[in-house]
Amino acid sequence: QAGFALVETGFCRAKHAAHVVATNFAIFGLGFVGFYFVGFALAFGGFSYSAFGMDTPVGSALIGSGDWVFAWKGGWALAGDAMTPAVLGFFLYMVAFMDTVATIPTGSMAERWRWGSFVGWGFFCGSIYYPVIAAWTWGGGWLAKTWSTMSLGAGYVDFAGSGVVHMVGGVAALTGALAIGPRLGKFNADGSSNTIAGHHIPMAMLGTFILLFGWFGFNAASTFAATDVQFATAATNTAIAGAFGAVAAMLYITRKTGKPDPGMMANGMLAGLVAITAPCAFVSPWAAAVIGKNLVDAASALEESQSKVNVVFGDSAGIIEDFASKSAVAAGISKQAALEAAGTYGNLFQAFGVGREQAA
Repeated sequence: QAGFALVETGFCRAKHAAHVVATNFAIFGLGFVGFYFVGFALAFGGFSYSAFGMDTPVGSALIGSGDWVFAWKGGWALAGDAMTPAVLGFFLYMVAFMDTVATIPTGSMAERWRWGSFVGWGFFCGSIYYPVIAAWTWGGGWLAKTWSTMSLGAGYVDFAGSGVVHMVGGVAALTGALAIGPRLGKFNADGSSNTIAGHHIPMAMLGTFILLFGWFGFNAASTFAATDVQFATAATNTAIAGAFGAVAAMLYITRKTGKPDPGMMANGMLAGLVAITAPCAFVSPWAAAVIGKNLVDAASALEESQSKVNVVFGDSAGIIEDFASKSAVAAGISKQAALEAAGTYGNLFQAFGVGREQAA
């Protein structure tokens, strides 16, 4: 959360810094409350079909499955016999994923988001928006079961959230930016646009490195044990993709403008991290480097069109670019589809087994 706050605040204008950092601080509590009362049970609590007089779990494919039942038989507000210390620990860990989804739109709508609408989003994301997607995937819902229902290999596999977290957050960021429009002062009367520079670039760079450090908690810790054989693989691949993404972005912008751009390098690192999140525990180090570098190379080739996205939507922190486009652009998806698919690149590497390590 601190990383997001510093990145978004550093890239905004000084007069809006207090508002931007306040949204980043408040979103943790808002999303947490919604996830506590409703979201966690919806995502991982199963479906209490017997409570409604049904003989078969009609809604289980939508809601998911778990050791306790949804609705008043348990699960609300962390209540129920199944809420063991282990489950409570799992809840606390899942809060980090929910909170990331909730935070991503605060960057795309920075400087122009009304507080009341922001508060409503925080509760909605924590209680409904993210939990439903989590139920479909990590909660054992219909996407997770496509391996048997549609004979699609292992079904939907996303180790740490390229799709479940970053795609979902990126789509919300894009939708919000579409609805709210560009920042005041972005366009002149003749239709030309103005560059709105961030007020504190060192702050944004510090936030980027804090996010890099936090990504180890996302990816490596998704093994749920530091002694797990995949822990080191996930951590190393995460660092590799982030580093190669930053270097690829630096080389591109230096070649184009003759000098490095810190914002571009930060976005390159974050794009590499987003893409590696899905397959981080399953690919070889060379594949992690390819994921980090090639996606930034491909996205940079469309940098002009991507910059137009930021111009039109007023995305001050490049949030839409990072979490809803760069990874999909590298997968050869159209620009419009790319804007609606965060982390798709990493998910495709996972789905097709590219660079996957073979078991001994």
